[in-house]
Amino acid sequence: MPQIPEKIHELTVGQLSARSGVAVSALHFYESKGLIGSRRTSGNQRRYSRDTLRRVAFIRASQRVGIPLATIRQALAELPEGRTPNRADWAHLSEAWRSELDERIRQLGRLRDHLTDCIGCGCLSLETCVLSNPDDVFGERLTGSRLLQERRERGRTGRGDQRPDG
Repeated sequence: MPQIPEKIHELTVGQLSARSGVAVSALHFYESKGLIGSRRTSGNQRRYSRDTLRRVAFIRASQRVGIPLATIRQALAELPEGRTPNRADWAHLSEAWRSELDERIRQLGRLRDHLTDCIGCGCLSLETCVLSNPDDVFGERLTGSRLLQERRERGRTGRGDQRPDG
């Protein structure tokens, strides 16, 4: 891994990419989404402060556990004066995200357990299909698949001049 001399306080996008292991295009994307920031030189080149390395590491670790970028951006925005997250920040945020992750794990486990049954039906339109009708939400109102229900609702809004199959 390339070392950056201590006297250098700012990094080019290439240096940041090499040190963080994140593609230049991803760094530009992060910047466009407000996750990281840079300043522009007189030659219009991006320069990132050294602490952006830690911010990028925070973003990547958050993404690895399934946290959406919008949630990450919100967490970073709540830090005082836009500072880089530290260990205590990670501990606080990861605790807050734990229940969201537990719920996703529960949902994925349920989908995994019912996947074979659902695909086995051949049509994905069973009243209790866990993929097209989670928790049988539509079964409480009427029988049939979700798609059929949506078509009926479109017909009531004046857009029902389409054939039932298209």
